[in-house]
Amino acid sequence: MSLPTIAATAAVIAALYFGREVFLPLAVALLLTFALAPVVAWLRRFGIPRIAAVVASVFSAFAAVALFSFVLAVQVTELAHNITLYQSNILTKVRTLKDTGASGGIVDRLTGVIERVGREIEAEEQPAATGEAEREPLPVEIVSRQKPLDVLLSMLTPLFGPLATTGLIIVVVIFMLLEREDLRDRFIRLVGYGDLHRTTQALEDAGGRVGQYLLAQLLVNTAYAIPVAIGLWLLGIPNAPLWGLLALVLRFVPFIGPVIAMLLPLFLAVAVAPGWSLVLWTAALFIVMELVINNVVEPYVYGSRTGLSPLAIIVAAIFWTWLWGPLGLVLSTPLTVCLVVLGRHVPQFEFLDVLFGNEPVLEPHARLYQRLLAGDPDEATDHAEDFLEEGYLVDFYRTVAVPALLLGEHDRARGVMTEAERRRMASSALTMVANLEDIVREEADEEEADDEDNGLAEEAELPDGTGMTVCCAGGRGELDDAAAAMLAQVLEVQGATVSRLSFAEIEPGNIRSLDLKEVDTIVIGFLNMDSMNHARFLVRRLKRARRGLRVGIVYWSDAGTSDNKALVEMAGVINADFVAQGMLDAVTGALSDTPAVPLKLPTRARRRAPARKKAKAAAEG
Repeated sequence: MSLPTIAATAAVIAALYFGREVFLPLAVALLLTFALAPVVAWLRRFGIPRIAAVVASVFSAFAAVALFSFVLAVQVTELAHNITLYQSNILTKVRTLKDTGASGGIVDRLTGVIERVGREIEAEEQPAATGEAEREPLPVEIVSRQKPLDVLLSMLTPLFGPLATTGLIIVVVIFMLLEREDLRDRFIRLVGYGDLHRTTQALEDAGGRVGQYLLAQLLVNTAYAIPVAIGLWLLGIPNAPLWGLLALVLRFVPFIGPVIAMLLPLFLAVAVAPGWSLVLWTAALFIVMELVINNVVEPYVYGSRTGLSPLAIIVAAIFWTWLWGPLGLVLSTPLTVCLVVLGRHVPQFEFLDVLFGNEPVLEPHARLYQRLLAGDPDEATDHAEDFLEEGYLVDFYRTVAVPALLLGEHDRARGVMTEAERRRMASSALTMVANLEDIVREEADEEEADDEDNGLAEEAELPDGTGMTVCCAGGRGELDDAAAAMLAQVLEVQGATVSRLSFAEIEPGNIRSLDLKEVDTIVIGFLNMDSMNHARFLVRRLKRARRGLRVGIVYWSDAGTSDNKALVEMAGVINADFVAQGMLDAVTGALSDTPAVPLKLPTRARRRAPARKKAKAAAEG
């Protein structure tokens, strides 16, 4: 993020803070416009004129808010009249706690501390003794001489501000809905005339996400409030509709809203019943509802509609509360959604999407490479298992794991990876592969079930390896060994009998000692494409070690397609049975039943062969 961007961001924050009296009503009106725009569009589809649809939507929404406020006020008044009836139960519970704590209990200690602090405060307030007797204070009664009109004005004056703000918001919402298309065009002309597609996409994305979020939040809160109100009514908590309505409203406040909604009924449960069972049942009701809503309803209703990460919601709640107070806390999530959409579509504000968005900022293979390089195979395994919940092992290795190893090989080739880091990365990759053995067995069982399904299963993309024996080996380093281990697991899924060799075990001096009698095909993988001569040398040595052995070479690549003609020519040059560049081609070549390519002698050896035959014939003659 450049210095001008930082300065502009700081200036905007300062303007929002000092101009909150102006910007706060506009922000509320903007969010209400996003929320009511789908309602207006729905009414327009029935042929209702725009003005009538807008006025009906706005006044219906604010009438619902007014009705809600009236019911809330009635319930609060009723609770205030009855609160004195519960005083005896509260005192009984306090005495019970005091008796339970005995003389050294917590209640006694707290009471003693409070009394001592009170005595110290009173002692400081008493004037120093002067030898004169203090006079008793005279009772003073203040008689109000205000006129009835003045009393009425003093009662209504505090209401003028909120009522004026509410009226202003209503008017702004109506005009925003009436002039929505014109405001959109003006915004596009102001900030995005050079890229109409991107600006239009940003506006549609912001409006859709905010509107869907507010609607989804209202549905979730209603699904939470109704069972809570019914449950409290069944438990015997007074004014159950009041607590249900408060729960509906307070759940718009991130994190602390549900806690506040639970504390008030808990306090009332302490007051209305002499025992503690009602308190426990009330707490259980709220806890169960929170678990159900958070783990079942919200993931189903929300999905990824907000586009915010959980940390972003916390940070946004803190920031907007500091900026605009309690109302800013309520508006924090939808306002931050707008900022994330801005960062997603405007390059200058991309940092907002990176900081607060819920989409990964690194590609899957880059994330895996970072975890392997850091020596964290457990988190790497977690990434793999998340992918494998919906994908297959061959797809994970082909699109994520092998490209991650290629990143490591690239860093090794350009000299930024030390030998210790390379070994740590390879060890982490092998550990991750070992952790996925259970998934290998599960997928192998699925393959067998598909084969026994009387042809009803779809045709497999990879050939069946039952009865074939394949050996997978790394070419020139530890990272090549990790890639070979991944290929070996995919071949096991296809039913082949697989063994593995490290790059050190196929060194020229060790090839003669290898037991290759039962091996049909050996596959050697290289992450480095500059290993042509070494591959040719290994192919020649292995084919000399056992006649009829099929030898395949894999030059690992993350390219989407490969040039088959060039691979065939390369296989002829190095005398290999096949050359592959990806996981699918490697598995297909390893499980092929084509005969082994005979070993081609070097040019010098072919020239000497006839002379040897003539010499041998002469000796026999």
